[in-house]
Amino acid sequence: MPNNDYEIKSSIFPIILLVIGFLVAGMLFLGFSEIAGEVIEREVKNFDSRIIDFFTSNSSDFLDDFFTTITELGSVWFLAALTIIISGIFFIKNKDKLNILFLIISVAGGGLLIKLLKNIFKRERPSIIPEIDAIGYSFPSGHAMGSIIFYGFLIYLVIKSKFSKKFKWIFSIIFTITFILIGTSRIYLGAHFPSDVIAGQLSGAFWLIICIVSLEWIKWHIRHNIRPVDNIRKIFK
Repeated sequence: MPNNDYEIKSSIFPIILLVIGFLVAGMLFLGFSEIAGEVIEREVKNFDSRIIDFFTSNSSDFLDDFFTTITELGSVWFLAALTIIISGIFFIKNKDKLNILFLIISVAGGGLLIKLLKNIFKRERPSIIPEIDAIGYSFPSGHAMGSIIFYGFLIYLVIKSKFSKKFKWIFSIIFTITFILIGTSRIYLGAHFPSDVIAGQLSGAFWLIICIVSLEWIKWHIRHNIRPVDNIRKIFK
């Protein structure tokens, strides 16, 4: 009887995981779609202007230097370099290779998605600033999207680790503050409209959830030795 209860619980878990994951992803997608529709219809102009005016009126030399530094933490070269370094560390220490694979998939896939979205909407930036990687189309923000994917995946790895709860809380908060500040820096520096940043964070969170749910789904199948992922289990054994 206990075995039957365990099997029932085990079979229900992946279903619950998928339902919750895709419900959250669906809400994020709807949020992005709403903003995208307003951008197309130019209904976010007042919203963007008010926030930009706020940052402009509160600018200072200190904030200029601070956000110029912060924005680099979400740049393509920085996130790519950290992805390679973390993947190398996981590989050398013989950690879960699936984590490496999905970290790469999430970051690289997010990069491709942002290029696709930018070329679909083709929104011009509030200002072109090559020095802070503010070139090309504006909507959605690549820095905002890339940072929430990368730092969000780090939060996932930290939560799934064997570190203490205190450590998990500290680093989860640090990573969360980091991607929020990166998004804020893009508005302050004039590289993006606020709606670009919000849309970037929503689309990034959407892709992150899809990747994490997929990873957990595969791990569940591997733990229970369930086909059709037996071949994947052998590869990443």
